[in-house]
Amino acid sequence: MAANPFHADRYRWREVVGDPAGPYKIRHDYTILGFDVAAGTLDMLVRWAGDGGHCPIHRHVSTTTVMVLEGEQHLIDLNADGSHGTSKLRRAGDYALTVGDTLPHLEFGGPEGGIAFLGNHCADGLLYQLYDDDMNAAVDVTIESLVADWRENS
Repeated sequence: MAANPFHADRYRWREVVGDPAGPYKIRHDYTILGFDVAAGTLDMLVRWAGDGGHCPIHRHVSTTTVMVLEGEQHLIDLNADGSHGTSKLRRAGDYALTVGDTLPHLEFGGPEGGIAFLGNHCADGLLYQLYDDDMNAAVDVTIESLVADWRENS
């Protein structure tokens, strides 16, 4: 069998870093592989270093296909009061399909980091919602807004 042909350095990454004074470390990278606004689809990679960095608190609204390519992906659901709910661990090779999350969650890599493929599909362009520290939906992230952020900052 041939060696794994996946090489993360082939892609242009956008680094996301949050406020260092926040309640947890926001630090991850993402790259957009392709998208079609009219079809409501966007494919991307998310990468976490092994430094404990997370994505901002968010809830996927779109149907999302996930395949962990390297390392681990950890998810912890957050209840309305901010307390931790169910946790999930996905390792390299694991696949998941979600049709939208009920609860927002924390998402981060394992001790060695991780890279996950996310295929997003939606009828209205809405991918996910970012939550503030008080667990209020604060920002709607659409295909168009994510592509604009990536183009501007990568």
